Amino acid sequence: MKMATFRELHHAASPLLLPNAWDIGSALAFATAGFPAVGTTSFGIAASAGLPDGGRSTKAATAALVAQMCRLPVHVTADIEDGYSEDPAEVAELVAQLADLGVDGVNLEDSTAGHLVDPAAFADKVAAVKRRSPEMFINARVDNIWFGEQATVDAVLLRASAYADAGADGIFIPGLVVPEDIRIITAGIGLPVNVLAHPSLTVAELGELGVRRVSSGSLPYRAAVDAAVNVVNALRDGKPLPAATSYWEMQTRLVSFRQRLTEGIGD
Repeated sequence: MKMATFRELHHAASPLLLPNAWDIGSALAFATAGFPAVGTTSFGIAASAGLPDGGRSTKAATAALVAQMCRLPVHVTADIEDGYSEDPAEVAELVAQLADLGVDGVNLEDSTAGHLVDPAAFADKVAAVKRRSPEMFINARVDNIWFGEQATVDAVLLRASAYADAGADGIFIPGLVVPEDIRIITAGIGLPVNVLAHPSLTVAELGELGVRRVSSGSLPYRAAVDAAVNVVNALRDGKPLPAATSYWEMQTRLVSFRQRLTEGIGD
């Protein structure tokens, strides 16, 4: 059966559930679990390097990770913060380089250093990226709700409309969790809407509200850190240990992946 394109995955019967990886081990695990697309998480990548999220700190690490992820049998989308630059041409050049690696999509944020930027300036970035890499799926992130600035449905729709006009392929609204707000926003945007997973709503319920993509975000990374602490706490306290993928199975995945790189499979 032909594999659906990344764009087609946003128009399936159910929302695209996108796991976000922070290293090649987590990306391999998500691919092995059968997810058709895997993204990156800027928080997970930054935290793994001992850095806070944001601040344009993940550019090199993200590029290095997606270069490896593109050898996996999944679609790859990269979280590139605000494009790591205020210059639309520089952002477009970066995305073109990612496209050459085989990346299918990018998340691009309309905020810098925790604050919203001028929507017209961000729309210029989106337009520049689309002109340079027309096949790239641009997921324009609207950060009003996430950072609590102009956090109204009308303000979100206004920004989303500007980015759609500039060529965005999807709209990502982190922090959007109120069902009625979700329904209004998805109905008011003529593009696939992406939200972060939230314990108050299942993926199926989000789909019924019009959402077409649900991202795990940094949740898997944060849960993995908690799980690691719980394991050593259990060892210390003499409690039963949780089940875990065996060393040998994970080693086999990594050996196979390195062989793929060496043999050039996926070029």
